[in-house]
Amino acid sequence: MKNKKVIISSRDEEKGVKLMYQIDFEHPCKIHFIGIGGISMSGFAELLHSMGFTITGSDWHESKITRHLEKLGIQVVYDQNEKNITEDISLVVYTAAVKPTNPEYKRAVEMGIPIMERAKMVGQVMKNYSSAIAVSGTHGKTTTTSIASHIFLEANLDPTISVGGILHAIDGNIRVGHSEHFITEACEYTNSFLQFFPTVGIILNIEEDHMDFFKDLADIRHSFRKFAELIPEHGTLIINADIDNYEEITENLSCRVLTYGLKNKSADFTAENISYDELGCGSFDAVTDGENGGHFSLSVVGSHNISNTLACLALSSLYGIDDSTIQRALSSFRGTERRFEYKGKKNGFTIIDDYAHHPTEITATLTSAAKYPHKTLWCVFQPHTYTRTKAFLKDFANSLSAADKIILTDIYAAREKDPGDISSRNLKEELEKLGKEVYYFPDFEKIQTFILKNLVDGDLLITMGAGNVVEIGENLLKL
Repeated sequence: MKNKKVIISSRDEEKGVKLMYQIDFEHPCKIHFIGIGGISMSGFAELLHSMGFTITGSDWHESKITRHLEKLGIQVVYDQNEKNITEDISLVVYTAAVKPTNPEYKRAVEMGIPIMERAKMVGQVMKNYSSAIAVSGTHGKTTTTSIASHIFLEANLDPTISVGGILHAIDGNIRVGHSEHFITEACEYTNSFLQFFPTVGIILNIEEDHMDFFKDLADIRHSFRKFAELIPEHGTLIINADIDNYEEITENLSCRVLTYGLKNKSADFTAENISYDELGCGSFDAVTDGENGGHFSLSVVGSHNISNTLACLALSSLYGIDDSTIQRALSSFRGTERRFEYKGKKNGFTIIDDYAHHPTEITATLTSAAKYPHKTLWCVFQPHTYTRTKAFLKDFANSLSAADKIILTDIYAAREKDPGDISSRNLKEELEKLGKEVYYFPDFEKIQTFILKNLVDGDLLITMGAGNVVEIGENLLKL
């Protein structure tokens, strides 16, 4: 084909070949997204569409997200085949989950059309902003990005926002601003965040996860150190001082470093006089550099959200945002979808949904739930991926044991194939060893029937996991 650059993908770059293609934001072209229905892919498809790019995409299933894109005028095809790759496409964007055997990926290679992994595309977008804020960490990225976004919106800073969930304040997962400020999540999986260009980086926590990619915790910490090194000399790293040996991440960085923490009282930003209301929402007095600061009250539950808010206080200090503006933002922030989200009541019991899919997240959610009014705390847990379930089997059991009674679904495979050596029955056995009352059902309908027969007025039901377990609560409310 004429006028096409030789295809060089990020996978080629891993073999030592430099990626040549650069998106020219001054001359919008046609870009095709493989897997456009993903929460991050859809957001950036919408953002580039707003910049004048012609966007097309493919996915396997129609969803609320893809219908939204179609309303914007973006063409979405519910199939992935080589016919979707046409000569007028200048760039194909794909996620790490897309394999080289994907028919669209293969066709783009055959036609010599440049292809780019999602993270590299995000990095190139970030280069357009002089104030690029990237929120990283094993847990809490979506919530912290959302809190920061609320604060920036309340301060009239007109940010562009990309969040990994549905944020009610922007009625979606993307907001196109017209300032120099860009706020986004930065995920460590497959080292995606090492493709970014942040001027401000936030590290919320560093724990073992994604063990299908990382070797061990040391490997994960190494990646976060590399992320910190991306921040330029004039930029700032904000890091949780409660992270074990956090100095290993910050040592000899050229950028400014700000710390925050709940346990480490020597951090730059910390909290005193913490209390919780009858729903488990926290209040605290901020302490900055040892000096007493403002009093802040949250509309979201749990101590983990006090910690997330401290990160945002540190961020706000860089931009001169005053305490009253921050408090107004915190008062209006009531969480994002699937983060301790109130779904409704059925037969007198309350239904909450939460995205927690790692032992630490489960502990945080169930600790928060303990402060929420209830008789019996029920948890319907859907394990997410075989590798994670196998790697943290005993940890999952210990975390889930904070619930009074547990119901397990089958493992949500996501990107993986069933290896045949791990199942929810193994988790059930571990919970039973801890003396817990636990049930396992292979399908959602049986779970729904069991719930209707066994839960009573005043009980609290939490559907939990990163898969489609949310449908259980939603289906119950329709019955």
